[in-house]
Amino acid sequence: MKRSRNKEPTWRDLRGRLTEFDRPALIGLIQDLYIANKDNQAFLHARFALGEDLLKPYKAAIESWVCPDVMGNYGISVTNAKKAIADYRKAIGLTDGLAELTVFYCESCMNFLGSCGMDDEGYFNALVCMFEQAMKAIRMLDPSQQKAFLERIERVRCEGHNWGWGVGEDMDDLMAEYGFAD
Repeated sequence: MKRSRNKEPTWRDLRGRLTEFDRPALIGLIQDLYIANKDNQAFLHARFALGEDLLKPYKAAIESWVCPDVMGNYGISVTNAKKAIADYRKAIGLTDGLAELTVFYCESCMNFLGSCGMDDEGYFNALVCMFEQAMKAIRMLDPSQQKAFLERIERVRCEGHNWGWGVGEDMDDLMAEYGFAD
């Protein structure tokens, strides 16, 4: 196989090679990818609706990155937590699942801030951005599905007034902007 040294492979290159595979070879390739990485397993389980709790691995990732065990000396990574939601979106992206993950992200931040506190503007900005993503996802749901999510996100909003950086006020504004203010 000849390849240009200056050109990075693209999806088009890979797709061309995949067309050479027969069914058993493709299944073998997918099996190898499945075995290679837990993220691949979560993706395939979500894509094919396998298992009882498709959101469990995504929630575990979110919680471990925005609400880490501080005694275990683990770091915070908003980027990795947001990646879990993006991975779910790519795998299946059901609106109720996105609402659940975005609200769960906000709740995980609330739990972390309630237990140990923090003074990191970036963390708070990311929380407000995810709060807005939660508003968008909740608004996309059928009104009969919205109530439970709104009750949970309301607890986050109320707690946000205790954190500083204007978090609570920003959340108030977002609730009004998306039509969920009282």
